Amino acid sequence: MLNFGNLDGSTHFRDQQKEKAGPVTIINTFVAPEGKEDEVVAAWTDDAEYMKKSGSLLSVQLYRGIGGSRLFTNVAVWKSTEHLRAALGTPEFASHLEGYPAGTVAYPHLYQKFAVEGVCEGE
Repeated sequence: MLNFGNLDGSTHFRDQQKEKAGPVTIINTFVAPEGKEDEVVAAWTDDAEYMKKSGSLLSVQLYRGIGGSRLFTNVAVWKSTEHLRAALGTPEFASHLEGYPAGTVAYPHLYQKFAVEGVCEGE
């Protein structure tokens, strides 16, 4: 079963989903229990395949820490917070959370592109 943690105690993932915004990027870092990395990848793959069927997931990429790291980071772009919330709120998605090995912790957070003049574009 997947457990959730917070990287920013002032802004909870649940509260972020209430904002009306789009497109939004979810960056979710998973800590796999030792020796369970393949199980985490299998569970994440199952989730990603389900989410792709929603039609609202614009892109998705999984990253893996190197050098023996047990960290995985999912970067997924959604049409809007409403679309993401709808996909996360289904009983089918809830059942996917049970596919993660015990002790797996996820740290999801929502972002939007942010402009820094002369360096990068925003929305």
